[in-house]
Amino acid sequence: MTVLYEDNHLIIVNKTCSEIVQGDKTGDKPLSDTVKEWLKEKYNKPGNVFVGVVHRLDRPTSGLVMFAKTSKALTRLNEMFKTREVKKTYWAMVKNTPKMPEGEITHWLVRNEKQNKSTAFDTERKDGQKAILSFRIVAKSDTYYLLEIDLQTGRHHQIRSQLSKIGSPIKGDLKYGAERSNPDGGISLHARHISFVHPVSKELIQITAPVPDDKLWQAMEQLVKKY
Repeated sequence: MTVLYEDNHLIIVNKTCSEIVQGDKTGDKPLSDTVKEWLKEKYNKPGNVFVGVVHRLDRPTSGLVMFAKTSKALTRLNEMFKTREVKKTYWAMVKNTPKMPEGEITHWLVRNEKQNKSTAFDTERKDGQKAILSFRIVAKSDTYYLLEIDLQTGRHHQIRSQLSKIGSPIKGDLKYGAERSNPDGGISLHARHISFVHPVSKELIQITAPVPDDKLWQAMEQLVKKY
């Protein structure tokens, strides 16, 4: 776990693709517990440490995750995420380029709880949630394209499902149509940047998460600067 930002109210860490944010049926140790242990050790706290989960990131996804360090901050941050006051930017690697170098796509997502999967439809569905994202190509290698994505809605598996629907599944994402898995078992989707006005200090906070320790990711990051 790498800590990217911390103050009295919140902590932001860079998640790897193998970690889960919150406890689930796997019984694997969640990132929230790792953060608690880190804070307990850093501040030599004898009792319980408060760590509130503000938002989630799919297990196979890497990048920025924010936790609240007080219940007051948790309430405020939850509200900020709900009202879209927190701006998150993602990077996704795809093999098949979208038809346009940039654009906005809208679908209706229908979630299947049993399969833990969301299906995107072009037309409105009674049981569907409207999902909107904008993307632009920011780099390309011989084999892959790197998309920068801004979410306008926050739906279950939204980026994965919508990119798959337009014929550009994320590298390594077998669930949504990728040809093969990644060696680390993750998918090439990274929560790259977060920007928000601090709920207490009212300062503008902007944090960028380093890309995973992977040759292709690092090469892509270099290509962004030249693209």
